[in-house]
Amino acid sequence: MVCGVLVMSLAACGGSSDTNSGGTKADTDSGGKSERAKPETVDLTRIPDVGDRLQKQIPAESRQVVAVYGEGKDDADATVVLYTKSGSTWDQTRTWRGHNGKKGWTTDHQEGDKRSPVGVFTLTDAGGVLADPGAKFPYSQSAAFQAPHYWAKSHWHDFDYVIAIDYNRVKGTSPNDPTRPEGQSKGGSIWLHMDHGSGTSACVSLSKSGMEYLLRTLDPAKHPVIVMGDKAELKA
Repeated sequence: MVCGVLVMSLAACGGSSDTNSGGTKADTDSGGKSERAKPETVDLTRIPDVGDRLQKQIPAESRQVVAVYGEGKDDADATVVLYTKSGSTWDQTRTWRGHNGKKGWTTDHQEGDKRSPVGVFTLTDAGGVLADPGAKFPYSQSAAFQAPHYWAKSHWHDFDYVIAIDYNRVKGTSPNDPTRPEGQSKGGSIWLHMDHGSGTSACVSLSKSGMEYLLRTLDPAKHPVIVMGDKAELKA
């Protein structure tokens, strides 16, 4: 199953809310006294744990960023975080557990490699099998999004809601538009979609409630983008 074109070759890209937690540790000095370690300073003018290379690719006008932190280069587990910019600082709005490509991540995605592409991509279009839940993006409802029932039953609802990630696609079209500006070999139909509990063919997945929240919250007027990759690559 590949992230291909629906109808002709429908993508097989395969969460609940969690917040980050942290604590302080006590260090004992030679005099037997304990003191709390100073909390780590977080620069809220940047997306956390994203290095300069990708940070600079986030458009200055963007006020919403979906950050996908993959656990490892060859790992399918990820954490999806929505950041919203208020003034000059970024606030962590929501967090979900999710999945990425079943073989992990790549900086040179190819059709069928089962790895999600690392990078910064705009988000402009949405759709799915189900009716529009109140999306701010243009939303294309169509039975053509339906996953084929010869797939495992756990995948049947993957595309009930999708948000197109603008990798090798034409903005302003339905997510299942087959056009591949960089050629078919570079893959396509990379989406945010509903989770089936394991890795995808190249997409990013999260819970149904998470997808509904993103659809109702991401606003074209705020120029939303997605920053995605394994943790090491994101920090590079």
